[in-house]
Amino acid sequence: MQPDDTTRPAQIHPLSDVQSSAIGPGTRVWQFCVILPGARIGADCNINAQVLIENDVVLGDRVTVKSGVQLWDGLQVGDDVFIGPNATFTNDPTPRSKQYPASFQTTRIERGASIGANATILGGVTIGEGALIGAGSVVTRDVPAGELWVGNPARSRGPAPRR
Repeated sequence: MQPDDTTRPAQIHPLSDVQSSAIGPGTRVWQFCVILPGARIGADCNINAQVLIENDVVLGDRVTVKSGVQLWDGLQVGDDVFIGPNATFTNDPTPRSKQYPASFQTTRIERGASIGANATILGGVTIGEGALIGAGSVVTRDVPAGELWVGNPARSRGPAPRR
Protein backbone atom coordinates (compact mmCIF):
# COMPACT_ATOMS: atom_id res chain seq x y z
CA MET A 1 0.00 0.00 0.00
CA GLN A 2 1.26 3.43 -0.89
CA PRO A 3 1.51 6.12 1.77
CA ASP A 4 -1.41 8.51 2.11
CA ASP A 5 -1.11 11.87 0.37
CA THR A 6 -3.57 13.61 2.68
CA THR A 7 -1.33 16.54 3.53
CA ARG A 8 -1.99 18.07 0.10
CA PRO A 9 -5.27 19.55 -1.08
CA ALA A 10 -7.36 17.73 -3.66
CA GLN A 11 -6.05 18.07 -7.21
CA ILE A 12 -8.80 18.67 -9.76
CA HIS A 13 -7.99 18.77 -13.45
CA PRO A 14 -9.20 22.01 -15.07
CA LEU A 15 -11.08 20.03 -17.73
CA SER A 16 -13.35 18.41 -15.12
CA ASP A 17 -16.69 19.71 -13.85
CA VAL A 18 -16.51 19.22 -10.08
CA GLN A 19 -19.48 20.77 -8.28
CA SER A 20 -18.99 19.02 -4.92
CA SER A 21 -17.02 20.73 -2.18
CA ALA A 22 -16.82 17.46 -0.20
CA ILE A 23 -13.60 16.13 -1.74
CA GLY A 24 -11.00 14.84 0.69
CA PRO A 25 -7.37 15.95 0.83
CA GLY A 26 -4.91 14.26 -1.49
CA THR A 27 -7.67 13.12 -3.87
CA ARG A 28 -6.93 13.40 -7.57
CA VAL A 29 -9.69 14.00 -10.14
CA TRP A 30 -8.54 13.66 -13.74
CA GLN A 31 -9.86 15.24 -16.93
CA PHE A 32 -13.42 15.00 -18.26
CA CYS A 33 -14.98 13.95 -14.94
CA VAL A 34 -18.34 15.21 -13.69
CA ILE A 35 -18.97 15.20 -9.94
CA LEU A 36 -22.37 16.51 -8.83
CA PRO A 37 -22.73 18.78 -5.78
CA GLY A 38 -24.07 16.19 -3.29
CA ALA A 39 -21.30 13.63 -3.83
CA ARG A 40 -18.89 12.96 -0.96
CA ILE A 41 -15.42 11.70 -1.77
CA GLY A 42 -12.86 10.67 0.84
CA ALA A 43 -9.15 11.37 1.15
CA ASP A 44 -6.40 10.14 -1.16
CA CYS A 45 -8.79 8.81 -3.83
CA ASN A 46 -7.92 8.54 -7.52
CA ILE A 47 -10.80 9.36 -9.87
CA ASN A 48 -9.60 8.59 -13.40
CA ALA A 49 -10.69 10.33 -16.61
CA GLN A 50 -14.27 10.19 -17.86
CA VAL A 51 -15.99 9.30 -14.59
CA LEU A 52 -19.46 10.54 -13.58
CA ILE A 53 -20.42 10.68 -9.90
CA GLU A 54 -24.01 11.59 -9.00
CA ASN A 55 -25.29 13.38 -5.88
CA ASP A 56 -26.16 10.54 -3.50
CA VAL A 57 -22.80 8.77 -3.75
CA VAL A 58 -20.29 8.32 -0.93
CA LEU A 59 -16.72 7.15 -1.53
CA GLY A 60 -14.43 6.24 1.37
CA ASP A 61 -10.71 6.94 1.60
CA ARG A 62 -8.12 5.57 -0.86
CA VAL A 63 -10.72 4.52 -3.44
CA THR A 64 -9.63 4.07 -7.06
CA VAL A 65 -12.21 4.56 -9.80
CA LYS A 66 -10.84 3.73 -13.24
CA SER A 67 -11.93 5.40 -16.49
CA GLY A 68 -15.39 5.06 -17.98
CA VAL A 69 -17.30 4.43 -14.73
CA GLN A 70 -20.60 6.05 -13.74
CA LEU A 71 -21.48 6.03 -10.05
CA TRP A 72 -25.24 6.52 -9.69
CA ASP A 73 -27.34 7.74 -6.75
CA GLY A 74 -27.53 5.25 -3.88
CA LEU A 75 -23.96 3.91 -4.10
CA GLN A 76 -21.91 3.65 -0.91
CA VAL A 77 -18.25 2.67 -1.30
CA GLY A 78 -16.00 1.82 1.64
CA ASP A 79 -12.30 2.55 2.12
CA ASP A 80 -9.61 0.96 -0.08
CA VAL A 81 -12.02 -0.16 -2.83
CA PHE A 82 -10.91 -0.63 -6.44
CA ILE A 83 -13.44 -0.12 -9.25
CA GLY A 84 -12.08 -1.28 -12.61
CA PRO A 85 -12.50 0.40 -15.99
CA ASN A 86 -16.00 0.51 -17.42
CA ALA A 87 -17.57 -1.24 -14.42
CA THR A 88 -21.33 -0.65 -14.54
CA PHE A 89 -23.68 0.01 -11.64
CA THR A 90 -27.49 0.17 -11.70
CA ASN A 91 -29.92 1.66 -9.18
CA ASP A 92 -33.44 1.12 -10.57
CA PRO A 93 -34.89 -2.38 -11.11
CA THR A 94 -37.52 -1.16 -13.58
CA PRO A 95 -36.14 1.89 -15.39
CA ARG A 96 -38.45 3.88 -17.66
CA SER A 97 -37.73 7.13 -19.45
CA LYS A 98 -38.82 10.16 -17.39
CA GLN A 99 -40.41 7.92 -14.72
CA TYR A 100 -38.35 8.02 -11.54
CA PRO A 101 -38.71 5.79 -8.48
CA ALA A 102 -39.57 7.31 -5.11
CA SER A 103 -36.05 6.29 -4.07
CA PHE A 104 -33.14 4.58 -5.76
CA GLN A 105 -31.74 1.25 -4.61
CA THR A 106 -28.81 1.37 -2.21
CA THR A 107 -25.73 -0.58 -3.29
CA ARG A 108 -22.81 -1.11 -0.90
CA ILE A 109 -19.23 -1.96 -1.77
CA GLU A 110 -17.48 -2.70 1.51
CA ARG A 111 -13.88 -1.99 2.54
CA GLY A 112 -11.11 -3.51 0.43
CA ALA A 113 -13.38 -5.02 -2.25
CA SER A 114 -12.33 -4.98 -5.91
CA ILE A 115 -14.58 -4.81 -8.95
CA GLY A 116 -13.01 -6.05 -12.21
CA ALA A 117 -13.19 -4.31 -15.58
CA ASN A 118 -16.59 -4.37 -17.32
CA ALA A 119 -18.33 -6.03 -14.36
CA THR A 120 -22.01 -5.18 -13.91
CA ILE A 121 -23.35 -4.67 -10.38
CA LEU A 122 -27.14 -4.69 -10.08
CA GLY A 123 -28.75 -2.26 -7.66
CA GLY A 124 -29.46 -3.18 -4.07
CA VAL A 125 -26.62 -5.65 -3.58
CA THR A 126 -23.81 -5.61 -1.05
CA ILE A 127 -20.31 -6.69 -1.99
CA GLY A 128 -18.60 -7.77 1.20
CA GLU A 129 -15.29 -6.68 2.65
CA GLY A 130 -12.29 -7.90 0.65
CA ALA A 131 -14.43 -9.60 -2.01
CA LEU A 132 -13.19 -9.73 -5.59
CA ILE A 133 -15.51 -9.54 -8.60
CA GLY A 134 -13.96 -10.90 -11.80
CA ALA A 135 -13.83 -8.91 -15.03
CA GLY A 136 -17.05 -9.05 -17.02
CA SER A 137 -19.06 -10.67 -14.21
CA VAL A 138 -22.71 -9.80 -13.58
CA VAL A 139 -23.49 -9.55 -9.85
CA THR A 140 -27.19 -10.15 -9.16
CA ARG A 141 -27.09 -10.85 -5.41
CA ASP A 142 -25.06 -10.13 -2.28
CA VAL A 143 -21.43 -11.27 -2.27
CA PRO A 144 -20.04 -12.43 1.09
CA ALA A 145 -16.82 -10.96 2.48
CA GLY A 146 -13.57 -12.40 1.20
CA GLU A 147 -14.99 -14.35 -1.75
CA LEU A 148 -14.09 -14.41 -5.45
CA TRP A 149 -17.14 -14.22 -7.71
CA VAL A 150 -17.07 -14.63 -11.50
CA GLY A 151 -19.41 -15.30 -14.40
CA ASN A 152 -22.89 -14.36 -15.60
CA PRO A 153 -24.62 -14.54 -13.27
CA ALA A 154 -21.66 -14.30 -10.91
CA ARG A 155 -21.13 -17.22 -8.54
CA SER A 156 -18.63 -17.96 -5.81
CA ARG A 157 -15.34 -19.56 -6.81
CA GLY A 158 -13.98 -19.75 -3.28
CA PRO A 159 -11.81 -17.35 -1.33
CA ALA A 160 -10.52 -14.21 -3.03
CA PRO A 161 -6.76 -14.28 -3.61
CA ARG A 162 -4.79 -12.08 -1.26
CA ARG A 163 -1.80 -9.90 -2.01
